[in-house]
Amino acid sequence: MPNSKTRIVIIGGGAAGLGLARKLARSKVHIVTLVDRNRTHFWKPLLHEVAAGALDPNLEEVGYGGHAARWGYRFYQGELDRIDRTAQTITTRPLLDDEGEVILDAQTLDYDFLVLAFGGVSNDFGTPGVREHALFLEHRAQADEFRKKLLNECLRVNDRRQRGETDATVDIAIVGGGATGVELSAELEQSARALRSYGLTNFDADALRLHLIEAGPRLLPALDEKLVQKVSDELTDLGVQLHTGTRVTEVRKDGVDTADDGFIPARMVLWAAGVRGEPDVPSLSDLELSNLDKFVTEPTLQSVTDPKIFAIGDCAHCVLPGEQRPVPPRAQSAHQMADHVARAITALEAGKPVPQFEYKDHGSLVSLSHFATVGSLMGNLVGGRLAIEGRVARLAYQSLYRMHILQVHGPFRGTVQIITSFFSRAFKPRLKLH
Repeated sequence: MPNSKTRIVIIGGGAAGLGLARKLARSKVHIVTLVDRNRTHFWKPLLHEVAAGALDPNLEEVGYGGHAARWGYRFYQGELDRIDRTAQTITTRPLLDDEGEVILDAQTLDYDFLVLAFGGVSNDFGTPGVREHALFLEHRAQADEFRKKLLNECLRVNDRRQRGETDATVDIAIVGGGATGVELSAELEQSARALRSYGLTNFDADALRLHLIEAGPRLLPALDEKLVQKVSDELTDLGVQLHTGTRVTEVRKDGVDTADDGFIPARMVLWAAGVRGEPDVPSLSDLELSNLDKFVTEPTLQSVTDPKIFAIGDCAHCVLPGEQRPVPPRAQSAHQMADHVARAITALEAGKPVPQFEYKDHGSLVSLSHFATVGSLMGNLVGGRLAIEGRVARLAYQSLYRMHILQVHGPFRGTVQIITSFFSRAFKPRLKLH
């Protein structure tokens, strides 16, 4: 007897895909399969803390296998290779181990509805040297790599200072003045101040020379100008050298060339400017793409090419009616898109029209490590926008991650996870240096 359950395949287990898998699977009327190249999920907005050594990622990871068993969906580790819209199948690439040996051969999965949720990558804007010499913060492995290189550089400089080179410094250039660049800058300054307590007795706060480079006229364009000024002043007080209105023309092994401020030396360059689709997206299917290789969707989040395919999160290009720009690639967008697609699939199964996606901007919040938190909340207060800072902003910022945990784990298990995470953070070492 054929199975009458709807087959839903979700490609990508990030903030959007993982929450959607739980929502769809808990109804028990779908066969849900989540495909991701990794075995564990880590919330992307926390990667800057991992990179700076301020957070042990093992405390916050979610294993896909255990999560799938708990909520009743299937997890398949693999990477998308091709979408066959006619046969309604997806094919994955062979799964290889670290030595290049095949673990699993290429697999083919059938679907009734396909949800593309595998995120995006940093936009290098065609800048020479970025892919060869820069570091990125797009997933945990890259954050781990940054942390290891950072510690190695700090150890080198500590040794050089111990041998009498008192002016030796760790020079880091962060390209991109959005939330990732700003938050990483503050977290690195906090970490540098704590290194003396971990045996690097010659590593003073001035041993870190940090450059934050933004091509636009100011940092954090999503925030009010007065709040941005507070952020800029705070970073400057911490010792971060700000370069706004500065376009990078080339990334070199020893630093970056700019069109405005000349050459900026750096032993490490972190590229955090813009979001675009992954490089191999055009080869995956014949779905219509934007100029940044994102999947173009209707306001319903269905592909303009195929209504059985949805795109959500950073890989989606959705321009809503009355808007000039697409829905921004942010965590809150991904969560809202996941909720919408769950409702949309239910509507399609019932033979009802699919509602249009409605994006609600709840504001922007930026944490400067332990130094400050600022932001704006959207709502019915003060003409729709409320500027906040200090403890209120800090509590609001922490609530964002708690909302993510609740979406991934559900109310009961999510609350337990929040309590566990709180105590783990409260009693953990300040830095993770291995």
